[in-house]
Amino acid sequence: MHHLLFQPIDHHARQQPERIAFRCGSEALSYAAFARRTNQLANLLIERGVERGERVGIYLNRCLESAVAVHGILKAGAAYVPLDPEAPADRTRRLIRDGDIRCLITAPALRRKLPGLVNEAGPLEWLVGYAAADLEGVPWTALEAESDAPPQLRILGDDLAYIMYTSGTTGEPKGIMHTHRSGLAYARLSAQLYGVRPDDVIGNHCALHYDISTFGYFTAPLTGATTVIISDAHTKFPTSLLQLIEAEKITIWYSVPLALLQLLRSPTLSERDLTALRWILFGGEVFAPRHLRDFMRHAPGARASNVYGPAEVNQCTFYHLYAPPETDAPLPLGWVWPDSEALVVDAHDRPVATGEIGQLLIRSATMMKAYWKQPELTERSFYHRERIPGNRETFYRTGDLVVSDSAGRLHFMGRMDRQVKVRGHRVELEETEAALAALPGVHEAAVYARSIGDNELTVEALVVPDPGAPATPDGWSAQLAKLLPPQGLPTAIKVVEALPRNDAGKIDRLAIRAATQRIIA
Repeated sequence: MHHLLFQPIDHHARQQPERIAFRCGSEALSYAAFARRTNQLANLLIERGVERGERVGIYLNRCLESAVAVHGILKAGAAYVPLDPEAPADRTRRLIRDGDIRCLITAPALRRKLPGLVNEAGPLEWLVGYAAADLEGVPWTALEAESDAPPQLRILGDDLAYIMYTSGTTGEPKGIMHTHRSGLAYARLSAQLYGVRPDDVIGNHCALHYDISTFGYFTAPLTGATTVIISDAHTKFPTSLLQLIEAEKITIWYSVPLALLQLLRSPTLSERDLTALRWILFGGEVFAPRHLRDFMRHAPGARASNVYGPAEVNQCTFYHLYAPPETDAPLPLGWVWPDSEALVVDAHDRPVATGEIGQLLIRSATMMKAYWKQPELTERSFYHRERIPGNRETFYRTGDLVVSDSAGRLHFMGRMDRQVKVRGHRVELEETEAALAALPGVHEAAVYARSIGDNELTVEALVVPDPGAPATPDGWSAQLAKLLPPQGLPTAIKVVEALPRNDAGKIDRLAIRAATQRIIA
């Protein structure tokens, strides 16, 4: 039984040494070679004084070295902190200071960004992978001189493994602390739910600083599967990405819905052989059933799963589809994961009845330890109860509104911070957005609330039409009027070529809000 996130790597290095663990482009590392490489990095970090629990930054694009960095840092007893190379330097410096990061693992390919990053970066002292003028650097080639024997450290399951920084809806960074125990619990449960096998090839589409990436970095090695890290070059060109999926014979795909939407828009989709795909996982945002239906028709034999869970709990619900959805009704979040418990509560933390809307609270082995350096936020984000005296149960407050149906499935009803009052009536912006996105001719939609006076709001929308379809805002408005109450109808529907996105592919709500100070949600 494994207790630490890196132990499956060493296990498979002994059991199936020649099987490919990670591949990116033309480069690949077998489990045996990957174990040796990560041991060398760990030994280098230890020699340089990296201590148990210390945070080590990873400043890399999607590449083979990112996987080596993750597992090498963990083997050194430290915690990895992924940093986004596309983020503004000021934000990255702020995270380096907040995480007290002394060592940064990077690459020469990022040399243009590094000078602006390392200057006045607070505790940063040295780099692995690149030698900067102002900081001591160790090139990747230096690893070859290091011992490839596993470090002999006592690391516990409750030790910090990684910190994922997220901006949330306020824009303020929050460091989500996961331990070896919570990360490994996620890897075990996801492998079980999606039947991950040693012969699987996992498409790792998401950047390292988003929690979806842990599926490829931890779940796949747990089972001895192969992870294909999809480079930035492939993610930007759907036709190239389709070629890669076909050539690599990817069997399990996991991404945000945007990636699947982009593949749908490729003119070569119907020419590609996607029969190797046996499971399509998507999460992070609502995916219109009609788009999923179209994609599943191009991947015969593949099942799909709507995956939900804030980064604070990794994942917590699933909804499997064994055939394309027959209707355009929004997909449920589905059932709560094994080894997890859900509560749906009102504003006073009292459980609500089946069919009533409430906030979703989750208790799970996959749950984070805390927010880094934010004890007050941590305390506000957890709910505690004692059904049996002395036995404290802790739940994470997701901030998501859900309703449970008679079959026990959860349905997403919106975010608490995107629930607004219009003319005295409560409006769930996600409800309007889902209804609009399901209309014929609408490819994507984003709905927001705008302030039009003292304590007065109106609902508006941005719409990307289907390729080649006419833009008909008046027609869409007329159809919505048959589906929604008057206060939930957009007073304006603006046609745009694309919605603003962050680099994870999710709609960038902060960018929409920043477009005008009068947008509030």
